[in-house]
Amino acid sequence: MPTPSTILITGGAGFIGSHTCVELLDHGYALVVVDDYSNSSPQVFSRVQKVADCYLSAVYRLDLRNRHALSDVFEHHSVDAVVHFAGKKAVGESMRKPIEYYDTNIGGTTALLRAMDEHGVHQMVFSSSCSIYGETDKVPLNEHDPARPTNPYAASKWACEQILADVCRLRPEFSVLSLRYFNPVGAHPSGLLGESPRGGDVNLMPRLAQVADGERKNVTVYGSDYATRDGTGVRDYIHVMDVAEAHRVALEHLDDAPGMRVFNLGVGSGTSVLELLAAFGEACGKEIPYTVEDRRPGDVSELVADPRVVAHEWGWHPTRNLAAMCKDAWRFRQLNPLGYAD
Repeated sequence: MPTPSTILITGGAGFIGSHTCVELLDHGYALVVVDDYSNSSPQVFSRVQKVADCYLSAVYRLDLRNRHALSDVFEHHSVDAVVHFAGKKAVGESMRKPIEYYDTNIGGTTALLRAMDEHGVHQMVFSSSCSIYGETDKVPLNEHDPARPTNPYAASKWACEQILADVCRLRPEFSVLSLRYFNPVGAHPSGLLGESPRGGDVNLMPRLAQVADGERKNVTVYGSDYATRDGTGVRDYIHVMDVAEAHRVALEHLDDAPGMRVFNLGVGSGTSVLELLAAFGEACGKEIPYTVEDRRPGDVSELVADPRVVAHEWGWHPTRNLAAMCKDAWRFRQLNPLGYAD
């Protein structure tokens, strides 16, 4: 079968979704995008099209749980495959709003599956998460390690994976690739696209940028008593451009085998919170002040990928290092101090 040419992107206005849109446009795909803009801005699409020097086929504002509106999208476009990013993604918020996370992440996925099936679309690349692995004393983690989610966000992603695997088992025409990212950071090197969070739950890298340009006084480090080399949490950071590239490669491999397959996306080495602070300080030329507070509920001490499976099966591996991640994130912040509201 030929590589799919028309792709439906859910959550395409988000951080990873927008960068993936550029990557796919750059490689000749036609894109139909849906997003409810609950944690993103429609202004991102003018930048996507500017960076890619190519137009999106269509953009729709809708919630995936609105089955009638979603069905209309499939009625109007001949979709070959879906890349499914849409969903809520903040660990801390999920601890405060568990019902909302289960409703949005699981309900949106099942509604999407129904619409796909009704319109004869049976291929998906699913945006999953390393948070599924939970607390573990094993590093690095491979795709066969057990799921031990410690928060509703992670549990919702694990539930979606189980649903997708079950659908693929019972309906062999379905093919799903689930990509478990570790910690995507950075920005497009143009400075036009990056992480522009809304609300109070801001990831660590954007918080570092806010401190560096004076919006925040300091960064809060949650927990300094983990069993790690400096007591702070350790994560496997991967450049968002590498993550976007991996989605494009995944589309090229949807026909490799039937059923549901899972792949880790990470660089294979961990960086502690304090090490990330130092790296970002070097990128922006400023020391990043910080304070230490207690651990946050739902956080785990260390998550590092074993990325060998995706390298073996696809011949793909990330190429951008931590310095590039920090440099690109800082450039985006300098050029867009108000995010996409500029």
